[in-house]
Amino acid sequence: MMQALIQLSWLIPLYGFLGVILSLPWSMGWVQRTGPRPAVYINILMTAIAFFHGAFVFMGIWNVGSVELHFPWLQVADMALSFDLDLSVLNLGAMGLSTGLALLAQVYGLGYMEKDWALARFFSLLGFFEGAVNGVLLSGSFFLAYFLLEMLTLSTYLLVGFWYAQPLVVKAARDAFLTKRVGDILLLMGVLGLASWAGDLHYNELYEWVKVADLTPLSATLLGLALIAGPTGKCAQFPLHLWLDEAMEGPSPASILRNSVVVTCGAYVLIKLQPIVVLSPVTLAVLIGIGTTTAIGASLVAIAQVDLKRALSYSTSAYIGLVFIAVGAEWPGVAIGLLFTHAVAKALLFMSSGAIINNTSCQNITELGGVWSRMPATTIAFVVGSAGMVGVLPLGGFWALQLGIDFLRREHPVLAAVFLVVNALTVFNLVRIFRLVFLGKITPKTRRSPSVNWLMGTPMIGLSIFVILLPLALVRMSLLPPLRYWEPLVFGSLIVSGIIGLVLGCTVPLSRSLARSTQRSMRIMQDFLANDFYTERLYRVTVVFLVSQFSRVVSWFDRYVVDGAVNLVGMVSLMSGEGLKYSISGQSQGYIFTIVLGVSLLGVLMTWAMW
Repeated sequence: MMQALIQLSWLIPLYGFLGVILSLPWSMGWVQRTGPRPAVYINILMTAIAFFHGAFVFMGIWNVGSVELHFPWLQVADMALSFDLDLSVLNLGAMGLSTGLALLAQVYGLGYMEKDWALARFFSLLGFFEGAVNGVLLSGSFFLAYFLLEMLTLSTYLLVGFWYAQPLVVKAARDAFLTKRVGDILLLMGVLGLASWAGDLHYNELYEWVKVADLTPLSATLLGLALIAGPTGKCAQFPLHLWLDEAMEGPSPASILRNSVVVTCGAYVLIKLQPIVVLSPVTLAVLIGIGTTTAIGASLVAIAQVDLKRALSYSTSAYIGLVFIAVGAEWPGVAIGLLFTHAVAKALLFMSSGAIINNTSCQNITELGGVWSRMPATTIAFVVGSAGMVGVLPLGGFWALQLGIDFLRREHPVLAAVFLVVNALTVFNLVRIFRLVFLGKITPKTRRSPSVNWLMGTPMIGLSIFVILLPLALVRMSLLPPLRYWEPLVFGSLIVSGIIGLVLGCTVPLSRSLARSTQRSMRIMQDFLANDFYTERLYRVTVVFLVSQFSRVVSWFDRYVVDGAVNLVGMVSLMSGEGLKYSISGQSQGYIFTIVLGVSLLGVLMTWAMW
């Protein structure tokens, strides 16, 4: 029985796509009598089947070891393409985490969007999203992973633009799609380069090729930069980070998966490519630079946001920046631990924030207050999620952060300090949000906000329990070091950084209106952080301006040079024909003489060299 489930593991990514196909009659509006609920139940059922199928395979692989499934697809000359799945404990663990979060998000989404007229279409998009993510996490071939990453980009675009009647939503979906396209095009160059140099795109074969690869430093650098470009866009890292902030215009259930699963999926691909990226020290340095810039910058920007979802989304970019630092420092185990702990904690945070938005129809933290007395379950979920993400002993975030600090402090003490700074700033941001939203006086927005319905409350309670028990799962998967490797200095520094963030968050005066400071320097700093260091304006006067001017030059050249030359040839041909028709005499001997004369001249030209 177990062997049959393992051999049928190729069905796990297809369950999500099957749910999309089965729910087409409702999502396309062909069936309206029953309402959209059948499509919802179909997709939730497919996700549950994928989760339990993956769980059984995980238990089987745990006992027998990794298994590879190979499915040939296309073979032309010396090129062979195939779909390959790598069923390892790590891949199946990541897949189980993403599928479990998708299942909870779908149940949560049913309670959140039960009155939305396009409920069937939304759940079909979630099924499409889930199938792409599971395929990426289980793929044993970089070719298959790239193909599914493109599908993931498409599903992100459709989910962000779900409420397409709103102009801000349309802009957010467009920016998310185009920003990711930049990274995906560069990643495609990396795929083609690997296919040319290595001759194979299977991960295991690539790892063997790396051992004997003989690339010039320039080639290795260009290959490495192309390979990290795709994950940089998927994970909303600088300079391709603006899309995640704008994507918060989409529905909250989709935001749960976008901030926990999408970024995790992109970073997981980067971890798989890490043995290839190490060929170029320059690429590793760029990874560390990107991660450090995003981690510190996004943490600072988060504390200046007044939108609840955007304040949390910037912390997502910051934590994935720590993952980039770990990969660049060649500590993939640290990166995996950070990914797992962040994913579950951030999903819980977005569930609690979505519950507030759903009940108050407001996500501006300056207009909220006193939520704890109205929504106690949501308050507990937010506190547990916050504690699970930062360095609070003994939850999972603490162990992941201390593991990174412990490994980095010897060779890269500055990077270890970055971990501590990000932890302190994140604690400060979460305490700031908690004070403004959950504490204080009840505002008109929260006066009549009821507690969440059971469809939203059940996933929050279940995920809260999992966040508390996550350290046990990390120990079970050998992602935490033994007790003898724990350093008191690391423990103390991490706890102190958390205490500093907590003290600052509790003592810094917060105005309910968050009025701008009367001091000019402070106002400049507030605007600087709230506008994300004016990155969007910088792009508008640099990259966007240059592309716009270049497009105008190309348009002028195409219209007046290329099209003008074609029109000139056409005009000459037309005028020549018009002129020739007046020289026609209608006498056959004249035509024959012209043909003979032309053939004679042609013969002379062809035999000129012989003469």
